Amino acid sequence: MQERLLYEGKAKRVYATSDPQQVVVEFKDDATAFNGMKRGQIAGKGEVNAAMSVRLFRLLADHGMATHFRQQLDARRLLTDYLRMVPLEVVVRNRVAGSLQKRTGLPEGTELAEPVVEFYYKNDALGDPLLNGDHIRILQLASPDRVARLRADALGINHVLTGFLADRKLLLVDFKLEFGMVDDVLKLGDEISPDTCRLWDRDSLTKLDKDRFRQDLGDVEGAYQEVLRRVLS
Repeated sequence: MQERLLYEGKAKRVYATSDPQQVVVEFKDDATAFNGMKRGQIAGKGEVNAAMSVRLFRLLADHGMATHFRQQLDARRLLTDYLRMVPLEVVVRNRVAGSLQKRTGLPEGTELAEPVVEFYYKNDALGDPLLNGDHIRILQLASPDRVARLRADALGINHVLTGFLADRKLLLVDFKLEFGMVDDVLKLGDEISPDTCRLWDRDSLTKLDKDRFRQDLGDVEGAYQEVLRRVLS
């Protein structure tokens, strides 16, 4: 089924198949941070991220949300729909961390009264800048109706994931989503994993995500495996 390489990114490779409507997504162990300035490997990361994404895509599908996932081929490879990607990253924040802390000065971990939704332009040359609705409109990245739909879908996904993860003693601090189109249908793509989510232990507030790599906190592999253990429980 796997054929020519279509795209290789920081964390995944995407391959064409004999069906132009389907692609194979292969998860890598490569890790990057700070727009590629920091690079390394996290042993077993590809398998963790593939397995966690499958579990959460299936959870969202059970709640009526459309995703690109079709089936898991092996420990690192998923068969998915081929999406025409919307060139925006949608970030949902439930607590203060990362760039939100730098921009607001609020203490890390501050619980927000309601989720904050942000949009970032998927453009490596520009460093994936934060955009508002006016920027999105003048760049013609998405119509106002599509932006509203992206926001609504992201909040719906947040509602499902926060409850599911809370039952497993995990706080969903924030996370990044990417969406694309199949014909006229908007679907969630990319992945949902410790690479794309900030996840903290509910009781100790221990970080169990890619921040352990970014901040040199150690035991990155153990944190990823612990998240997967809880998600699959």
